[in-house]
Amino acid sequence: MLVLARRVGEEIVIGDDIRVTVLEVRGNQVRLGIVAPKSVRVLRQEIENRPADLVDPPLLLARSSQLSPKDTRIMAGMVRIAR
Repeated sequence: MLVLARRVGEEIVIGDDIRVTVLEVRGNQVRLGIVAPKSVRVLRQEIENRPADLVDPPLLLARSSQLSPKDTRIMAGMVRIAR
């Protein structure tokens, strides 16, 4: 395991297209910003093994309604900010 120290505002670059930025440090909690391609799944470790519909709200909404997953993404307010 590679261990790195970073300050607020500093980044870690993984490969050619993933950036992790330290946004805030408060007590024992660190807020990170992650920029990654849509094809890269980014999850917190504690939800990694949950069923997909619990991890993906539009999928859960689609399963419980007559809407398509595409329509439910709009309703769930999922927004991806590209740089």
